[in-house]
Amino acid sequence: MFSLVWMDRATEEYNRLKDKAEASAQARAKTGKSKTTKDEGLFKQVHKTIALLGSNPKHPGLRTHEYDSIPNPHDKKQKVFEAYAQNNTPGAYRVFWCYGPEKGELTIIAITPHP
Repeated sequence: MFSLVWMDRATEEYNRLKDKAEASAQARAKTGKSKTTKDEGLFKQVHKTIALLGSNPKHPGLRTHEYDSIPNPHDKKQKVFEAYAQNNTPGAYRVFWCYGPEKGELTIIAITPHP
């Protein structure tokens, strides 16, 4: 298990996705619809990805791999990784992360749609 450290950008995006999902769920409850919305599904996928990263960043479902376009915020010589929250979806969401700053910690750098 890793302790998660959140960069401001990642926290803001996570909270934005969460707020949209909660608003969608409330609106859906008022109309009596049972099918979840895209916003709810997206947040569920991102949340699951974060949970898997904390427990096992090498989980095969994350398809984690090195990502070179973002510098490591703790040590420029260390790697940054990309994990899939979605796949085969236009604008699929990714979670960018790195190990550290301390042993047993994992930093969530950003949560973004794939460019």
